[in-house]
Order: sequence, then structure tokens, then C-alpha cells
Amino acid sequence: MALSSSSCSSFATSCSRNCVYDVFPSFSGEDVRVTFLSHFLKELDRKLITAFKDNEIKRSLSLDPELQHAIKNSRIVVVVFYRNYASSSWCLNELVEIMNCKKKFGQMVIPVFYGLDPSHVRKQTGDFGKIFEEICHNKTEEVKSRWKEALTNVANILGYHSVSWGNEATMIEAIANDILDKLLLTPSKDFDNFVGIEDHIAQMSALLHLESEEVRMVGIWGSSGIGKTTIARVLFGRLSRHFQGSIYIDRRFISKSMENYSKSNPDDYNMKLHLQENFLSKILDKKIIEVDHLGVVKGKLKDLKVLIIIDDLDDQVVLDTLVGGDEWFGPRSRVIVITKDKQILRGHGIKCIYEVGMPSENLALRMFCQSAFRQNYPPVGFMELATVVAARAGGLPLGLNILGSCLRARNKKYWVDMLPTLGKGLDGKIEKALRVSYDGLERKEHQVLFRHIACFLNGDEIKNIKLMLADSELNVDIGLETLVDKSLVRIIQSLDTNIVEMHCLVEEMGKEIVRAQSDEPGEREFLIDSKDVCDVLEDSTTAFKGMRNLRFLNMYTKKWDHEKEVMWRFGEGFDYLPPKLRFLRLDGYPMKCMPSNFCPTYLVKLHMQGSMLEKLWEGVHRSRNLKEIPNLSMATNLETLNLAFCSSLVELPSSIQYLNKLKKLDVTFCEILEILPTGMNLESLERFTLKGCSRLKSFPDISTNISVLDLSETAIEEFPSSLRLENLAELGMCRMKSENLWERVQTNISELFLTETGIEEVPWWIENFSSLSLISMWECRNLKHATLNISKLKHLEEVDFSGRWALTEARLTDSPTVEAMSKDNYLPNILLKFINCFNLNQEALVEQQTVLQELVFSGEEVPSYFTHQATGSSSSMTIPLSHCFLLHPLFRFRVCTVVGFDSMPTSDFNGVYIHDSHIYNGLPFSPKQRQCLLRSGGYTTSCK
Repeated sequence: MALSSSSCSSFATSCSRNCVYDVFPSFSGEDVRVTFLSHFLKELDRKLITAFKDNEIKRSLSLDPELQHAIKNSRIVVVVFYRNYASSSWCLNELVEIMNCKKKFGQMVIPVFYGLDPSHVRKQTGDFGKIFEEICHNKTEEVKSRWKEALTNVANILGYHSVSWGNEATMIEAIANDILDKLLLTPSKDFDNFVGIEDHIAQMSALLHLESEEVRMVGIWGSSGIGKTTIARVLFGRLSRHFQGSIYIDRRFISKSMENYSKSNPDDYNMKLHLQENFLSKILDKKIIEVDHLGVVKGKLKDLKVLIIIDDLDDQVVLDTLVGGDEWFGPRSRVIVITKDKQILRGHGIKCIYEVGMPSENLALRMFCQSAFRQNYPPVGFMELATVVAARAGGLPLGLNILGSCLRARNKKYWVDMLPTLGKGLDGKIEKALRVSYDGLERKEHQVLFRHIACFLNGDEIKNIKLMLADSELNVDIGLETLVDKSLVRIIQSLDTNIVEMHCLVEEMGKEIVRAQSDEPGEREFLIDSKDVCDVLEDSTTAFKGMRNLRFLNMYTKKWDHEKEVMWRFGEGFDYLPPKLRFLRLDGYPMKCMPSNFCPTYLVKLHMQGSMLEKLWEGVHRSRNLKEIPNLSMATNLETLNLAFCSSLVELPSSIQYLNKLKKLDVTFCEILEILPTGMNLESLERFTLKGCSRLKSFPDISTNISVLDLSETAIEEFPSSLRLENLAELGMCRMKSENLWERVQTNISELFLTETGIEEVPWWIENFSSLSLISMWECRNLKHATLNISKLKHLEEVDFSGRWALTEARLTDSPTVEAMSKDNYLPNILLKFINCFNLNQEALVEQQTVLQELVFSGEEVPSYFTHQATGSSSSMTIPLSHCFLLHPLFRFRVCTVVGFDSMPTSDFNGVYIHDSHIYNGLPFSPKQRQCLLRSGGYTTSCK
């Protein structure tokens, strides 16, 4: 739809009035209220379009004064015509009032013909006409004439006819966008290409709660370059018209207001007065306002509904000076504060905070493509290149935009030639933006902690970081809290661990700071580039003797077996390691023993991947020649001991019992390991991996705290009688002969791996493990029948029976009925995999899908009992559904898709998305209902 010049003029007149609402919806009937109208109003809320909501006002023959007021004070009226619209004299009188306001004020009217032919409204014919004739019975000719004129005139306006749209969701979104354009008249195109902006606006809409009478302060918090200012600008453009006064305060406004005052005294009283003068002058649109005390803002604005947005704020004093408290402003005022520092929001008592997160990989790729190609997807031949470059930006919108603009209109060769340089440092614009938060760290020790994380500790657990820095006098807890507040790191909770994560571009910025410390690499805090390391260590016999305070030595390679000669030039002269080392990694170490004078007293972690060591005092990783581990009693700080693939190791030393801080012990594929020491009750041990220790027959009485235990491919036949694994959550028993170990396992286990065992049926005792979420019986050659009691496994999410041709029958017993699920509000979410089970009766399993979320089979085509079918990598189909189905609380249906590895690589397969008019606005189902399938050579069917 488009506005003519005359209608634009009249609508401009309408907008110039001080309207309360953007939209007044006119409708009739509860069926419209609970279907179309509810979705329409929610979409308006998402776009911050204010609509009048009648809250089910009791309707009578005469038009309610509240409705009359609402109509006159709305910029746009949307009239929803339905079959029974004309059955209400209330609605017809309301329509007459609407058309009078259109004539008098130039009010915009948008008709929506919902399942109704517009000509029937225009001419009062068909079923609509019959209903209209009935309501006109006993009415005066004057009343009938007014109604007819209003119906005819509104039906002559270009509107929306639901029959012309493929689905209701698309039509609702189109109407909302049309309204938004009309409200803005000449809308800014500055942010049209900011992918995902509507999702941010929808989140902010919920936090702002514009219908509330209270004064509300909301924070927008996130790292530099993540899009906070863009969100704020869009919010201001959409909201400012609703307020008696509005102001957007950016850094330039603040700097200009404070430029004549000393930075050494941020609490300068005169500076605060001047800041308030500029603030009031702009929000009240007056050239000169004198402020002689700090209560003037409250006096001037306490009765006004105002919108205040303060962007890029890094000064608590400025915030306190401009928006002291809720009582400073009139009812329904809104204050939005944008900052990289969460403490500023916390310090002002702002609890309602929107954290702007990183976009998904798909969204990030679309953002990059908008910048590089001016479209949402890469041109043919650029998919792989675009994906690599977008990944280099780490999803940061600023980085995506800058890298995209650098590569715009460049040929493919230029892209390929440019890729190596992307990994050699930051673009200057990106570094400048990111550095602001680092420079804002007021305490030097917080900057030191930041550099440690950027250069060495990114991705590590907080506990490990504390151990690594225990002798540094850094307060890690307070430092991390500050870095999180400044959006420089974030804390990721994973099971029972807290991991520190720094964005890749922020990490690179930190490394650039270290590189800039000196032109001489040896004088820097960290050596992080391989060339610099080699240059400094060129004199191998004396290099480390001058580094007595060295704490972290990490000489690694991703492909140690190919690069030993590059990394190691020390020869036999290497006889010294610094005494205070807390982390030591020497991949491909070429000698049989470590320097004899090295004491591991301070050592927290040791990795020796691919080394030639035969004997040492500490743990190693992938040292295939290791035969003996001497006394470990001095290494009491060790938390991880990784001996994986030490194929010459026969036994573990008894001194391992002294490692009371040890949490992870890994002896994976120590193929000739036969003996584990007795009395090995390690109180902190949580994860014990024995996979591939094929000669190991006995299991010690070990920590009861173990949560993950992998006994796969061992010869262990039983546990000690006194053993109680009360905290065990994950048990691996793949390729084991014994099936008796389960007797010592507590029933709270959540993951069970029985891959390639000799079981012939699903063990009956599995039903006792009521907390099970995952069962893997992949490649169980003797398994022919599989039966599971679903009612006893309420937490079950995935079962894998794949890989065996022998399986002919699978049954789910005691499955809940649809009625029972509806009554108990219980919706099972189970994935069953039967890849390569070609003898299985697939159709019988599909019929059990009332309790399944997803089935995965092997096959080449969609079975014929799926009646609606389409082909193609991005195919879609429309299936007509009755509203009575959509309104059912447990409405479900089946979907099947075929995924071929050769024709559709998994890296390009984004999944299957299902939309309907009940899930309006094109939003996919929730994660539990969403298809995101990455299968090879098979098809999957799912119940929705």
C-alpha cells in the first residue's frame, strides 16, 4: 500500500495533533479477538506501535465515550471486517464515528477483510448483506443511510484481503510494517540493513512496558560494536512521537557540556549545573534555561511525560545529574541508558537491563552479507569464503560490517589473497572501538588480569585461573567481576564449572596491547607470536636462565608429529627450566628426561604431547614412550592428570593417592596398563576415563564423587563390593564383555553408553534409571528386539539403536495417551535413531509418534503416507488448517525430510522450519519443537 500526496498531507495534519494512540482497532466478535486480533496486537507491541485496547469494554447500543475519545486520539484506525461485523449496531456506529474523524482530521483508515469479499461490504450483499438487513430492521432511514455510506466508503479504501495472502502471519506482518511506515511518514533508512533489529526491538518493548503508568528506567548493556547504539537510535525514532518531550544524549552532547570544566574534578558543581542547563534547553526546545540549583530538572519535568535516551555512557556522575530518580519525571516517562559498564546501571539502581548478546552464526553471516553484498546471502561461489570471514569477526556486528565493507565489490581472487592477512591483527577501526572498555579500567591490576586472559587464559575455568595466578597478588574474583561489567569477558556456566570466555576480537586487541609494550619482544609481558619466541630463545643453553620469574611456558603445535624439527633446536644443552613455572607445555619434547634440577612445586598443569620422555616426576599427555611415573607426592596442586595414549605405561604409582585436588584422571588407550593402585580414594576426583585399557581387569575402591566414568573397551568384570558411585551421571560401557557392573551403579545416572556390546535386548534394569536422558546402543550386533517403558523414563531425550541390520522390532510400552499428556501438561521430547536398521518396520514406529519428538531412519525418499510433499533444498509448502486444530492445547502433526550427504552437505543444511497462523510473524517453533537436522544418508520424521 502507498499514500498519495493528498492523503500524506491530511495524515500529516492528523499526526500533528497530540494523539494518544498510534492505532485504534475496530472489530466485532470473540472469534476475531482470540485469533487475528490477538496476533495483530502482539505484532504491534513488538514494533513499539501503541494500540488502543478496549479490555473488553461492555458494549451497548450507544457508543461509549471512552471509545469516542480513543478513536479521535488515534493516528490510524484498522477496521477488521468479518462475516458477523454487521450484526453489531455498536460496530456500525463506531464505523460512522471513524469515517467522520477521517473526514474531519484526515485520520488514516486501513480496512482488513478477514475471510470476506470486499464487494460484499461495499454493496452490502451476500451473507454480510443479509446480516446487515437484519440489524437494520426497525431502524430509521437516517441511521441506515449513515451505516450504508460508512460501509461503502471504507470498502472503497485500498486495504488487505486475507484470501490474497498465503498465510495470516505474513499478512499481519505486512499490515504492521505498513502502519510503521505511515507513522514515520519519511522513515529513516539508516538501519534498514541491520539484520535482526526487530528481535531487539521486541525484547525492549517487553522491558519498557509502555502501557504502564510508572516511570521506568531501562539499561542496554553489551560490548563495544555489538549494536547498542543502533538499537537505541531505532527506539528513539519509533518512540519519541509518544512523549511530550524527548532527547537523545550522545557522547558529543556530554563532552560539549563538560568541555570547559576540569577533568580532575568530575564532581564539579558548576559543571553539573551547566550539564542540566543544556539538557533542559534541548528537551524543552528552549534556547536559554538558567539552572541555579540541581533541583531544577525535577521542577521542570515532574509533570511531563518524557523520553530520555543516554547513549555510550561511561560516567556515573552524568547519569546521576541528568536523571536522578523516578520522581523527577511525569507518569509513563521512560529513561533508556546505554553503556558498556554494567556497574553504572547497578550504581543508579537500574535493575531492568537488556543484555545485547552475540548473533547466531546464521544471523552473523546474514549481517556480513548485507555489508559485503547488499543482500542476505552470498553470491554463487562465495559461501565458503563468506563463512570464513564472518567467523573471523566472531559474530561482532561492528567487525562484520567493517570487514564486509572492505571486501565489497571485490573479486574472488582478492578475497582469497586477503584471508591470510585477516589473522595477523585487527582492523584499526575495530581496535579503536574495542579499546575504549580496556582504557576505562581504572585499576591497573584489572588491566593486568585482562592481558593475562587475552594472552594465555581465555577459555579456562575460573578455578584454574585462580591457581595460575595464586602468587600474583591479583584479586581474580573482583577483577573478573569488573571485566564482566565492562563487557570485556563473560562467564559461561557448564555443568559445575565456570569458564571465562573472551571474544576473539577482544582477545586480539589484548595481544596488540602487549605487542605495543616494546619493539624488543624479550621486554614484553608475554611472548605470543612464534617468530618472537624463536628469536628470544635462539640461544637455547641460556635463554631460560634469565627468566627466573617465568610462570607460563606454552610451546605447542597442532601437528606435533610434523613439526618437531621446527619447534626444537635445543639439543643436549637444554638443562634448565625456571623454578616458578605454574604451566608447562612442551609438545614434541625430544629428550628422554626433563632437566634434573627442575622442581614442580609451583606447577599446576603439565602437558607433554608427543614427547620422547621415558621417565619424569609429573603427568604427561600422549607420551607413547613413557614407561614409569616417579613420585607425584610433591605435585599436590594438580587438578588434571592426562596420561592418554601412553601405550608403554604398565602401572600408576601409589603416590597418586596424595593428589587430593585431582579432578580429572585420563588413561585412555594406555593399552598395557594392568595395575591401578589400591587406596586410591581421591576425594576431589570427578572424571575418570579408562577407555581402551584392554588389559585392565580390576577396578579400585575410588572416589564416590565421580560423575563421569568411562570403562569402554576394558576387561573389568566387577566393582569392589564396598564401592558406591552415588554421584555418577554418565557411564561408558562400550565394547565390554561384562554386563554385571550396573549393580553397583546408583539409579540417578543420566547418560548410559552400551555401544558395541553383546546385548540381545534392552536390559530390563534400564527402567530403574529414572533419570536417564541418553541411551546409546549403537552397533549392538545381537540386538534384534528393542522395548522401552516410556512411562518410567520421563527424562529420556535420546535413544540410539543405529548401525545394526539385525534389529527388526522396536516398541514403546506404556506410552501416555494424548488425553493424559494434555491433562498432565506433559509433552515428551524423545529422539530415536535407527540409522542403517533396514529390516525395521518403520511405519509402525511412526504411528507411535504421539510420544516422540523425532525419528531418524535410513532411506532414500519420503514415505507415501506423508501426503503433502515438496522437493528442493529450500522448498516450502502451504497446508490449510482449521482454527479448531490450532487452538487445541496439544495440537501436533508429523513432518518428514530427506537429507542426502552427497546432495546436501551438513554444513549448508539449516533445518526444517514450520510456521502457521497461530505462530504468527514467521517465528519458528521453540527449540524443542524446531527441526535442526544434520543427518547423513537418511531421513527423519518428527511429530510436532
